[in-house]
Amino acid sequence: MGLLFSDLKLDGEAPVRARPDVGEWGPVQAISTATKKRSRLQVVLAFVAALAVLLAAGYFWFIQVHG
Repeated sequence: MGLLFSDLKLDGEAPVRARPDVGEWGPVQAISTATKKRSRLQVVLAFVAALAVLLAAGYFWFIQVHG
């Protein structure tokens, strides 16, 4: 699963100007890890749903043309 998700460390190789401000209890105004994971799941589900709609539309079109 390590390859599926990006590195969530805040002190990685990013330049200092691109890093979020870190307060006493963690990052200030940064999106939580749980929110990032939920967003990734929503993108995958939306892609699968769009693919299913396209396949269903193609199937029904095929049935109408060759029916």
